[in-house]
Amino acid sequence: MKIIIMLIIAYLIGAIPSGVIIGKFFFHTDIRQAGSGNIGTTNTYRVLGPTAGTIVMVMDILKGTIAALQPTLLFHMNNRYTLLIGLAAILGHTFSIYIGFKGGKAVATSAGILLAYNWEFFLIASAIMLLLVYTTSMVSVASMTAFPIVTLIAIFYYQDWLLSLVAFALTLFIFYRHRSNIARIKNGTESLVHFGLGWRRQQRANRK
Repeated sequence: MKIIIMLIIAYLIGAIPSGVIIGKFFFHTDIRQAGSGNIGTTNTYRVLGPTAGTIVMVMDILKGTIAALQPTLLFHMNNRYTLLIGLAAILGHTFSIYIGFKGGKAVATSAGILLAYNWEFFLIASAIMLLLVYTTSMVSVASMTAFPIVTLIAIFYYQDWLLSLVAFALTLFIFYRHRSNIARIKNGTESLVHFGLGWRRQQRANRK
């Protein structure tokens, strides 16, 4: 029964639409009706600016962390349950009951779960992600590149079978959620964030 209750709570926490809340309450903008229509960090950053984007990112990470920490904080259960309960938060973020079972791509929420399970692994994954975002200026490309890399790190460096399995599952899930981005990347129409080397290259090309 405890597991079921924690899964439900994790889903409800993960389902909190941070981007929608920040957009409506502080910017009078429904993020679902602007930009790409996604409720996550990247679209919030593009539409509402870096401050709003950063706030949404932190909120989405914390959703995953708080949801995933339930087993250890409330019931002193094995840390292994952290990842399993955290997966419910990802489902909540992706299929939010509060906004008609729609949602984001769960990159930040997934990171929050990793933070709850292993902060060192989270820092490594975050550093890889930031480096890739800076290099490409495309969060979609960075996400789809970072997750396979951190999965390999989980397998060969940490040799943690549960972490490896969850990281692999998240990699597949991230690719599935980025189907439309993959199509835009192939067509050369994927939007860049106004940050990093890719953005600078585009700006220089536009000035020529």
